[in-house]
Amino acid sequence: MRLDKFLKVSRLIKRRTVANDACDAGRVSINGKVAKAGTNVKPGDRIDIQFGNKEVSVEVLAVMDTVKKDQVADLYRYL
Repeated sequence: MRLDKFLKVSRLIKRRTVANDACDAGRVSINGKVAKAGTNVKPGDRIDIQFGNKEVSVEVLAVMDTVKKDQVADLYRYL
């Protein structure tokens, strides 16, 4: 699954266009490397996101196309 779509489905970033812009600005990295929006995400990957002066690190546990709000916690784990 594409990185920008995963960020939207997992609700780490609210909209896909915002996720796409964050990737283009170099604020998102996968496994320590700056990632583009089209980079594939798979279980076991570590995603780091820069939000201004705050950084969020998560480990991908599962990848699904659609998820209900109460199942979002099954997709990733905060580090």
